[in-house]
Amino acid sequence: METFANLLSFVRSAETGSFSAAARRLGLSPAAVSRNVAQLEASLGVRLFQRTTRRITLTEAGERFLANVGIGLDSVQAAIADVTSNAGEPAGVLRISAAPGFARDILLPLMPSFLQRYPGIVPEWYLENRQVDLVAEGFDAAIGGGIELAPGLVARDIAPAHLILVASKEHLAERGRIERLEDLKMLDHLAMRSVQTGKVRGWMLQGPEGQQSSLELSPRLLVNDPQALCQSALLGLGVALLAVPDVLPYLEEGKLQRVLPDWYVNAGHISLYFSSQKLLPAKTRAFVDFLVGHAREQEWANRFAARQ
Repeated sequence: METFANLLSFVRSAETGSFSAAARRLGLSPAAVSRNVAQLEASLGVRLFQRTTRRITLTEAGERFLANVGIGLDSVQAAIADVTSNAGEPAGVLRISAAPGFARDILLPLMPSFLQRYPGIVPEWYLENRQVDLVAEGFDAAIGGGIELAPGLVARDIAPAHLILVASKEHLAERGRIERLEDLKMLDHLAMRSVQTGKVRGWMLQGPEGQQSSLELSPRLLVNDPQALCQSALLGLGVALLAVPDVLPYLEEGKLQRVLPDWYVNAGHISLYFSSQKLLPAKTRAFVDFLVGHAREQEWANRFAARQ
């Protein structure tokens, strides 16, 4: 009978396409993972991977074997995690991905309460402006907008993803009153290039009566980070389109002002992403319940909505 370690090394290597990446997820050395897979192949009498110096790819037999054992192995691993973690308090390292700004201003301030409630959990935050692959990169959860919902994942909406136009009062005072969409040409425009594509994304503004208008920009300044974009607006360099959570403190302090407050971009939802497996590890279930409950109690659906 094949050992659980050998099967797990095979499945994680297939998911990540690398013995090294699988080793990082499993807390083993790449040599140990490679050895486990080799032992499995020797026992089965078939080659599961084609190996080169740069990558590994599944053979036809490997693809069939993965399809047959992958889901069952995840269920077994989840059952083990559930039994062992629920013997006491939820515990273990919890790997979470989130955008830097939202994490810094909204999520990290929740950690004192979370850590007090779950002293055995060690949150490990990865703050990047990119979409992560939860399965391949070994994350327990991710918070963001527009992440592709791959098989085996679920999303819980925690807040609207609304973008609004903002500028400093100094910039607005210099350029005159902005009362119509056509007046936007009076302002310098600040824009952001996508980290993934390198392109400047076009947006569709929604008006007070449901009307729509494309936002045409001729950028005066470009950045590739939302926090840099917000800082540029604070410096009075122009008008920027930013997510409500990123600018809410500055709006409340009067450092930024909304431009055309009846108009906004609806980019969907900010969601919490995690595995859809029935038996979630207790540490992940604790975090999901905590964050969803806090979002409901603090009425994030209203707090981060553009129509306020």
